[in-house]
Amino acid sequence: MSVAHPWLAQEPWPTAPMPRELLEQRIERVLTMTNIGYLGTVRKDGSPIVSPLEFYADGFTLYIFPQPNSPKIKAMRRDPRVSIAIANPMAGWACVMGCQIFGTATLLDVGTAEWEHGMKVFKWQASSTELGRPLDRPPQGQLARIEPERIVFTEHLNRKYGYAPRQIWTPDGDSPKVVPGGNAQ
Repeated sequence: MSVAHPWLAQEPWPTAPMPRELLEQRIERVLTMTNIGYLGTVRKDGSPIVSPLEFYADGFTLYIFPQPNSPKIKAMRRDPRVSIAIANPMAGWACVMGCQIFGTATLLDVGTAEWEHGMKVFKWQASSTELGRPLDRPPQGQLARIEPERIVFTEHLNRKYGYAPRQIWTPDGDSPKVVPGGNAQ
C-alpha cells in the first residue's frame, strides 16, 4: 500500500460516474495543459498508424495541421475514423491524467469558412516562427478538424473522491458512463 496515496490501493475501484459538468471541466483541463497528441489512423492494409502531432481545441473539437501527402492525410481520406490520445507528461499512478478521443476527421480546404475558423483556433504563428516562415499569412495546406464521438477520460485521482478512474463522455448530453476496472495486475 502507498503511504503517500493509500487510496491507490483501494479495491475494487470506485465505479461512480462523475457529474457531466465536472467531467467536461476535467477534459477541458487536459486539452489546455498540452497541445501534443498521438493520432491513430488506419492504413490501406488495415494496420494502424500513430503519429505525434500538434493540436488545438475549440471546445472538444480538435484542429491539426497535417503535412501534405503524409500517410495520415491519405489514411483520413480513405477512412475518416480516428483516435487521438492526449496525456499530460507526468509519472506515476497518482497523477495519471489524459483522454482518448474517438471521432471523425474532416479535411478542410484552404479558403473555406471552416478552414478560416480552424486557422483562428490553430496557433500556426508559433510553428511558422519556429520554421522561419512568414507571419503575414497562415500556411496554405489542408487543416483537419476532429469531431469527438466519444472521449475516454482517465484520471486515477478520481478514485480518491469516489469516482471511477475512467469516464466516458459522449456529445449526446447523456450522463457519463464508466469503464470497469479494478485490479492493478
